[in-house]
Amino acid sequence: MYYGRTKDHTTITINNWRKAMNQKTSEKDEAEELLKKCSEEASGNTGGQSDAENAADSAGNTETHADEKAANAAEETSGKKPTREEELQAQIDEYKDKYLRLAADFDNFRKRSAKESGERAARATENFAIEILDVVDNIDRALAADEKALREGVVQIQKVLAKILENHSISPIESKNAQFDPNKHEAIAYVPSDAKEGIIIDELIRGYTMGDKVIRCAKVAVSKGKEE
Repeated sequence: MYYGRTKDHTTITINNWRKAMNQKTSEKDEAEELLKKCSEEASGNTGGQSDAENAADSAGNTETHADEKAANAAEETSGKKPTREEELQAQIDEYKDKYLRLAADFDNFRKRSAKESGERAARATENFAIEILDVVDNIDRALAADEKALREGVVQIQKVLAKILENHSISPIESKNAQFDPNKHEAIAYVPSDAKEGIIIDELIRGYTMGDKVIRCAKVAVSKGKEE
């Protein structure tokens, strides 16, 4: 009887242990199921977030491509690179414009210079004429005087005229007894004389220089030496 009670008791104990183990297994399975479900939900949220991000990226890329295409179209329309022929034609037009401007400026300069030169010449002639009028006045006074004062008047006129010529750097060429120089003298006679050949023996019309320039050659007679 002792053993019977012990067997029953052992059987009850094993049954209770099995129930406890089954309950723990069930609880374990439920926990694993719950963990799996949570993992799937978390994975689903992550996937959804990735899709949203991918969609946003795709939309951004599309907008960027559209902006680039619009920019390229604008550049092709307004900033089209010129061809080589167009560049050469532009250079030709530029040089032509510069040439025309330069030609116009030179023509204006030429006209202005000619006008100024003419005005200077006119002023110089006017000033010279005013000085010559003093000579004319002295000639008139000399002609109105008697014969005794005539020579004195002419001498005075000569002095005034010489002073006027000197003021304008006009000087007479001293020719008599000088060596003939074709740059200063014009021989109108070639006569025998006691002077050496080529020596000027007579001055018929006096020559003049203005500065270093001969403005009138002297007309002279030149010796050809003694005749044999």
